[in-house]
Amino acid sequence: MRIGDRSFDTTEHTYIMGILNITPDSFSDGGKWNTLDEALGHAEQMVKDGADIVDIGGESTRPGHEQITEEEEIERVVPVIEAVRARIDVPISIDTYKAKVAEAAVKAGADLVNDIWGLKYDPKMAGLIAETGAACCLMHNKEKAEYENFYQDMLRETRQCVEIARAAGIASDKIILDPGIGFGKTYEMNLETLHYMERFHSLGYPMLLGTSRKSVIGLTLGLPADQREEGTLATTVIAVMKKYAFVRVHDVKANKRAIQMTKAILAAGPEES
Repeated sequence: MRIGDRSFDTTEHTYIMGILNITPDSFSDGGKWNTLDEALGHAEQMVKDGADIVDIGGESTRPGHEQITEEEEIERVVPVIEAVRARIDVPISIDTYKAKVAEAAVKAGADLVNDIWGLKYDPKMAGLIAETGAACCLMHNKEKAEYENFYQDMLRETRQCVEIARAAGIASDKIILDPGIGFGKTYEMNLETLHYMERFHSLGYPMLLGTSRKSVIGLTLGLPADQREEGTLATTVIAVMKKYAFVRVHDVKANKRAIQMTKAILAAGPEES
């Protein structure tokens, strides 16, 4: 698939989406990159470390986050997108579920819309993405972790996101899916999703895994957000083994090395007869 002016081989590689939060309250790095110079410097470092996409977000989506206005979100992200676009030659993703923010971000230079509500929050989002020709990442999410059959319901609800996208005119080769670790799921459901995450390939689209520093890692290891790198790396290794095309992470260099090592091991064995 193409994102911006880059081609991505989503069947044979696992690419890195580096996280750049322009927020005061994100759960693991809130306030660290809030000035333009700090944000640009961090984006440049992530690309040097191996990031293939820079994902810029202006509103925290952690549990219990405080929603901000579209105008404030635009004021946070647009200058950073413009600066990154001018200095760094990688595709840019905008992490938002609001069509007005996405529109301003794409005009500023974003190539991909990363929507944590999978087009289900803002009824204008799908049409906006189709009109701009941007790529999109559609995440599974819901208000409450209530299911009749967890995995079947999750696949069905994710399929609904795809149907909204296709009905609006978004091309099939512009769609990435995300199982939504940490959203609308209990701790046990998050672990189950990771265990069976290859089942999402049945939907027929490239997959992205976003687990970096999340609570499922913290609860498993009994660690705060700033000590969850090893746990994140474990999930990245599994993502490579289960042929996920993208991982969304904070610690780019370490995850890049984990991907390279995992791929080398997987490629070393002889072909089975």
